[in-house]
Amino acid sequence: MDGLRKHVRSGQVDTVLLALPDLQGRLKGKRYGARHFVERIATGDADMCAYILATDVDMTPADGFALTSWDSGYQDLRAVPDLSTIRALPWMPRTVLVHADAQDHQGQPLEAAPRQMLRHQLARLADRGLTVKAGLETEFILYQGSYAQAAETGYRDLQPVATDNLDYALDHNPALDRFLRRLQAALEGAGLPVEAIKTESAPGQVEVTFPYGDALAACDGHTVLKHAVRSIAQRSRMAPTFMAAPATGLANGLHLHLSLWRGSRSALAVDDTLSPLALQAIAGLVDSLADLAPLYAPTINSYKRFTNESFAPTRLAWGFDNRTCAVRIVGQGDGLHLEIRLPGADANPYLALAAAIATITDAIDHDMQPPPPFTDNAYQADSARSVPLSLQEALNDFHESPVALKAFGASVVEHYVRLAQIELDAHRSIVTDAELRRWFDKA
Repeated sequence: MDGLRKHVRSGQVDTVLLALPDLQGRLKGKRYGARHFVERIATGDADMCAYILATDVDMTPADGFALTSWDSGYQDLRAVPDLSTIRALPWMPRTVLVHADAQDHQGQPLEAAPRQMLRHQLARLADRGLTVKAGLETEFILYQGSYAQAAETGYRDLQPVATDNLDYALDHNPALDRFLRRLQAALEGAGLPVEAIKTESAPGQVEVTFPYGDALAACDGHTVLKHAVRSIAQRSRMAPTFMAAPATGLANGLHLHLSLWRGSRSALAVDDTLSPLALQAIAGLVDSLADLAPLYAPTINSYKRFTNESFAPTRLAWGFDNRTCAVRIVGQGDGLHLEIRLPGADANPYLALAAAIATITDAIDHDMQPPPPFTDNAYQADSARSVPLSLQEALNDFHESPVALKAFGASVVEHYVRLAQIELDAHRSIVTDAELRRWFDKA
């Protein structure tokens, strides 16, 4: 805060974005004059309509949420600045961003808020003497032109910014190279130095990996990454998408790299082998993570990513350095960690990580043990549980999940059941291009 006050007095900062992550993991909030924020908001709170945490992707007011509705008059919530998150946004001159936490007017955290859901799961593990370190790795695809131009064409025949398979390539066309340089520099300026940026196998696909560290900060950083990607891309006349399956045969993932610690020592490895705790954690993930799918695969499109031999998992299997598995064991010693490959790039990072931690905590409490690791093609692992095939299937499992109810509570489960049902209802009567192509002249 001292630094912010200094920059405000000197005129180096004139705008503060107070951002509350919504159910979809997007930053929503208000722009404040920097002086007003410093004098009135920073040590207090701001009012925002509670429907930020009770709406679909189009911000359409919807009934069926206990938090807020037409019947309750769409009341406000309190957005309380988390002053540990103050950061400059180099892609927005003289602007800083501050993440906020959602509270009711009695000062109690709103349990359905994504940041609070992750905090609650971290606290459950802390009660068991464990802390979490996390690193996020996400993919997105860049297309030529603006979002408006893409919408005008009905999102058909979009041209990626590169046409070849550039997986691990170190030579990029000038436009893509400029974008990657600007993105890396912008993230560095926002206090988010990347571990690596690489282009992937799909034309125009980019992967960004961050170093591991504090779990909540990692998720905050992911929301900033998406804000930066969209802002910088649009200035470069590009349209990025984080859809899980933006086209048939394409997939964007959000891989969670997760490790557990007791004090300053990793709790996953003992003498270069998996510790008993590591085996419990793996057991929880492969046993229960399918039941929590709406928290990391929230849309109908999410499930079109789960296809065989796509590098997205279809079975809840685990293995050592095996990319066909849902849970991949990577590294050694204190660097040993779990790579959870289920979430797509459309996932809310707070919810995806909260779901993973919830299954681990449950497995610790029940001393669960995993099946043997897979050393071959896990797409053919008929003995392993299948990833849900649809949002409807996932919703049914989530609604009845004992792990979800114990970890999040009935009210939070109902909140996200309602969100998934809104997504299903939105698609139920829509006639798609694929249906027309398949049936128009054959029905």
